[in-house]
Amino acid sequence: MSSCTEFRTVTRQEWPSEAAGLTSELALLYQEVSASSDPVRSLDGYADIWISTPRRQERVYSNIQLNRAGDMRIIISAGLLGWPVADMLFRPDSLFVHDMLNSRLLAGRNTPDNMEKILGLRSDYEFLSEALFGLVALREPIGAIESVKSGEGMVSYLVRTRSGRREVLVNPLTRQIEAMKVMNPDGRVLVEMKFSGFMTYRLEGRSVSLPRDIELVLHDQRLNGGGAHEMVIGYDERTVDTRRKTIEYRMPENVRVIDLDRLGLLPWL
Repeated sequence: MSSCTEFRTVTRQEWPSEAAGLTSELALLYQEVSASSDPVRSLDGYADIWISTPRRQERVYSNIQLNRAGDMRIIISAGLLGWPVADMLFRPDSLFVHDMLNSRLLAGRNTPDNMEKILGLRSDYEFLSEALFGLVALREPIGAIESVKSGEGMVSYLVRTRSGRREVLVNPLTRQIEAMKVMNPDGRVLVEMKFSGFMTYRLEGRSVSLPRDIELVLHDQRLNGGGAHEMVIGYDERTVDTRRKTIEYRMPENVRVIDLDRLGLLPWL
């Protein structure tokens, strides 16, 4: 399933350091980028995915079918011929993984623990869904902005959320979010995201830009020093739509069923 050839890792992101006031122009910019991703509801595409954790490195080729805030299917392929080796269905409350190589079905609740067992990446489902889209949903009002910084042609907003804070990096020329950091109430960074290679789509008369390359870093708070789990997603091709699409997943027959909630080790190790 994996290869270390041309293995990609997360690159460093520079952030503005000069304090700036929340002018009417910068407030309007925040409102524009907050609404920029609203039309997108579904995605179907092919991507390379690189995963790096303190315990392993994986590179896989995948077909991703995704409904925003809904079901997601990832078909993992391997080898020169691209034979499918795993078929995964993620629902907001459950997940199923057909391990074709070993003729077994892993099934369980959709929890961060089970996500880590399958992908090596400890994440809640909503965050992973938005990350695969390459979207940042800014639901906080302008009144939640605590500070603004600028520099090197970029603007960053530090925003207060229900669970802590997050900082978003915006390119004022393209009106695109290029990076984000999520922090807990104590200011400790939990998640870092970076977007690049933007492509423009026309949806219902509007132009929507989505990144071709998505970089994620999740800092595991259970480990001393916050062990980092990294994921890099590079789309080769992709279509997006304003409507939710039907995701068809056929449960395999005559396979060994394993309760993922009771499985202590990562299945692919």
